[in-house]
Order: sequence, then structure tokens, then C-alpha cells
Amino acid sequence: MGDSSDSFLKKQLREYKQFWAQRFPFTDVYSRFIGRQDSLPSWSESDVNEFIASDSVHGPTLKTTREAANIAFAGSAIGAISTAGLAWKYSRSLHGAGLAFLGGGVFGWTFGQEIANHWYQLYRLDTMAAQVKFLEWWEKKCQRRS
Repeated sequence: MGDSSDSFLKKQLREYKQFWAQRFPFTDVYSRFIGRQDSLPSWSESDVNEFIASDSVHGPTLKTTREAANIAFAGSAIGAISTAGLAWKYSRSLHGAGLAFLGGGVFGWTFGQEIANHWYQLYRLDTMAAQVKFLEWWEKKCQRRS
């Protein structure tokens, strides 16, 4: 398992990772993209659109997922601005308005994501598979370029 000379924190971190790896096996799916020596190059909107057009199974799912992320972003902006505005209006406290901005952004993102999840019925789609297929497609495309 581990060396007996490992520190307490290293042992705790290793056990923490094992605990969550058992409960969320999807971390293995992303590990080959996250833990790379050389990272994948950035992709553009046209690259994503090319994938959406080329993959009839996962393309529409990825497109829907990206539209849902835009709704979540809009919810975040609305939540952040409105809560910060209210906090500033009633308190005239800069740090209070800043905290309200952050809290409203998080709440707005979460609320927007939930709205998008139900609006687009994302719970019926395998969004993770679509993202992994896109990353695999992008990896192959980048290997062909070099």
C-alpha cells in the first residue's frame, strides 16, 4: 500500500482518493486527459462544430450540453449582479457587495444549471460520454496534425 515513512497527511490523501475513486469511477475516464505530460492544445468553436457535425451519436449531446452551460453562465451573471446590487443598495459595504457577488454567482450558476438540466432533459443524455468522445476525437485530430 504505502511506505511506513509516509506522513500522516500523505496517508490521509491517499485514502481520500481511494474512497472517492470507489464511489465515482468516472474519474478514471478523464484521468488520461487530465494527467497528461503534454496537454492537449486549445480547441476553437469551429473545432467543436466540426465534431458535432461528424458524430451523429455524441455530437447532438455535446451541442445540448454546451447550450446548457451557456444558460448556467447567464444564470451566474444574473445572480451575481442582482445580489451584489441589492447588497450595495442596502448596505453600501464594498466587502458585503463583493461577497454577495460571489455568492450570487455560485447560486445563479447552480440554479441556471438546474433549469437547463430540466429544459434540455440532460438527465436522459450521457453527457460524460459525449465529452470523452470529443476529447478522444480532438486527441486523434491533433496527433494527425503533428
